[in-house]
Amino acid sequence: MAKRVEADVAAARQALATERAMASHRIAQALGLEQPEEAALAGVMSANGGKNRVPVLFVSSSMPVETLRTYAGQLEQVGGVMAFRGMPGGMRQVGPMAKLSAAILRIDPGCDGPACAMRDIQLIVDPQIFRQHRVTLVPALAMIPGDPTRPYCERDEASPRAAHLVLGDAALSGLLEEYGRLGGKAEVQDALARMARR
Repeated sequence: MAKRVEADVAAARQALATERAMASHRIAQALGLEQPEEAALAGVMSANGGKNRVPVLFVSSSMPVETLRTYAGQLEQVGGVMAFRGMPGGMRQVGPMAKLSAAILRIDPGCDGPACAMRDIQLIVDPQIFRQHRVTLVPALAMIPGDPTRPYCERDEASPRAAHLVLGDAALSGLLEEYGRLGGKAEVQDALARMARR
């Protein structure tokens, strides 16, 4: 009996360690500290690579968490990315950004801990992408060619840019439609079709 208890305790510790490692990995990816897995990008990147345009929503930690959660749900439908200029508390304090990321990505807002189900979208902290697109007000939407989740230290000012930038606190579908009206109809066609299927 004692050996069975010891085996159960060892199995439980191993399962907890695995869950912690997975949660840490997802948080690091959400913060842009690790390269996203290829499988996680499968819905974002298509076979045509650089020609594919990814919806990137520029946001701020000063926006209400409920608004950010709503956008996260909408971005998940279209394989989009949520971009922050910086981290709350500054780049030396990762804790506040990790807490905010968890609050945004957690499907059940009442869930607490590493076993909570999370939305399958990328959150990036990238001041360079804000500079490249001259974003000064949020929320703002751009359809960015290629992979906007690549670490900004691996990109330069000549990285591909979006053709248009749409500003305004509206549903993602409305932002996409406005982007289409500005001349990016072909760029948003796939994203709007995905939203319509849901």
